[in-house]
Amino acid sequence: MTTPHKLVIGIVGAIGAGKSAAAAAFARRGGAVVDADRLGHAVLERPDVKNELVTRWGTEVIKPDGTANRRAVAAIVFNSPAERRVLEGVVFPHIRRMAVEAVETARADPAARFVVLDAAVMLEAGWNGACDRIVYVDAARPVRLARLAERNGWGEDEVTAREAAQLPAAEKRATADAVVINDGTRDGLQEQVDRLLTLWDL
Repeated sequence: MTTPHKLVIGIVGAIGAGKSAAAAAFARRGGAVVDADRLGHAVLERPDVKNELVTRWGTEVIKPDGTANRRAVAAIVFNSPAERRVLEGVVFPHIRRMAVEAVETARADPAARFVVLDAAVMLEAGWNGACDRIVYVDAARPVRLARLAERNGWGEDEVTAREAAQLPAAEKRATADAVVINDGTRDGLQEQVDRLLTLWDL
């Protein structure tokens, strides 16, 4: 039986802009959300992946309880483009496979009106080809910095290092079919999403 085609909307954006909040706004209107960041966390816990990380970087990338030390991995890869490429080569194929499977499962769900793929590195990884539309989520830098300081405890240097590991914001924005601004209220964000869904006949 052929899976019915449902529109797949990819969510990208600036770090701290609120991509998950935008995905939630789409979900409130019947979208099934595939969260690639969650898939990435699951991939890091695969025994074969952890073995590769330990071989490359030593046991400090594993916590005493045996789980991956994501903070230690981040400290390595966000300070070295070469090491970041090593990590991407290990995890991206797994995340892509899982994301494709999750999108197909969501498409087959009668309750889903459309599918949302929330993936911070979608463009860097080349996954945007799986999407019918790309939405770029933006917010003023001071707003983003305040959010990231509160949520993750990151200072501006940490944010800048992570931004350097991704495509420039202007390049990401230029690839998008639409832009939503998330530096106001939840209702304001929802209104922008609703306008897009109306425009796209969803």
